[in-house]
Parts: sequence; structure tokens; C-alpha cells
Amino acid sequence: MEKTYTPEYQSITVRTTDGSTINGKVNIADMDRVSDLFTKNDTPFIVMVDVMLKDAQGKTRFVNKDHIVWVEPEEY
Repeated sequence: MEKTYTPEYQSITVRTTDGSTINGKVNIADMDRVSDLFTKNDTPFIVMVDVMLKDAQGKTRFVNKDHIVWVEPEEY
């Protein structure tokens, strides 16, 4: 029987080195928590969906981890 993949989105706020604040969601389905995107994942980018930014509403953004100052997960 084939396993079905189901995404699990977590809302986060990201501050980048240029001072931008990005609100959106990341998929943490294969992880235990948001921090695992940074500590257990070797890819240089995180993928954010439903992004809210001055020039983007509801879009997808690929954010370079080297340009992230901090990340705050939204509490549910």
C-alpha cells in the first residue's frame, strides 16, 4: 500500500538581514518543529507559502537561510 504524503503547515514570521519581515507558512510534515528546518535540513533555502510582504500577498517565496536573522513560529 502506497503511503500518502500530507503537508503540515506552520505559520511563521521571518526577519531578514535587509530588515524585511516576511509572514507566511512553511511545511514541517517531515519534521518535529520549525527549528528542524534549520538544524536538520541541508538545503540553503526555506520555502514559504501564503506569504504576506509589501510586494507579495499570498505568493510563494524561497528564502535563503544565510539571510535570515530570526524566525518566530506562530502559537496555536
